[in-house]
Amino acid sequence: MSNVRPEPAAPRAGDPERRHRAGRRQRRLDAPAAPAAEGTGAAAPPPPPPPAANPYGAPPPAPAYAAGAPTGPVTRPPAIERAVLLMRIGAALSVVSLLSVFFMGDQLRDAARQSLEDSGQTADPALLDTTVAVATAFSVLLGLLGAGLWLFMAWANGRGKSWARIVATVLFGFSVLSFLASLVQPTGGVSRILSVIQVALGGYIIYLLWRRESSQFYAASSAPTL
Repeated sequence: MSNVRPEPAAPRAGDPERRHRAGRRQRRLDAPAAPAAEGTGAAAPPPPPPPAANPYGAPPPAPAYAAGAPTGPVTRPPAIERAVLLMRIGAALSVVSLLSVFFMGDQLRDAARQSLEDSGQTADPALLDTTVAVATAFSVLLGLLGAGLWLFMAWANGRGKSWARIVATVLFGFSVLSFLASLVQPTGGVSRILSVIQVALGGYIIYLLWRRESSQFYAASSAPTL
């Protein structure tokens, strides 16, 4: 009797389970190994995707800001220069007018006496002196106030203050009314001539202040600076 062992039977080519296990082993052997990150044993993360294109196009550039407006003083036009000069002349005329009051004492006394007699009162000398003194002081006060207003208006309008032009126009209207009221009162010839000159001067000044070049000067002077 022989001691030779029989060889195991070879797997049959048609066994499906064995073919499936052999195919899995072969796929694991054929798959490429993932590259390891340098210095580590972990796999490197995949690169980020490229940025998507903007469907609306590139954004517009930032707006450029213009240089700021000049902050220097605005040049006065010739009309304003003449108006300022004439206002100073008007102030001088107001001073001359108030000085002329001191030479009108007799006329003021006669006017006060006539007013008292017309009202049936006795023209007392003391009362006449008081009336003349009060009238003289009042005329001097008005003359100083007028000269101050002329100079103030010259300064304000020369600096392009819009409100100063309006105030000057209103003051001119009052001066016209005052002149018309003085026509029915007894005044000296010098005072009457000075009043006419001042009214005519004021009218021409108002014309200069409301010219187109003057309006542009007021607008430029009142505009805010950057």
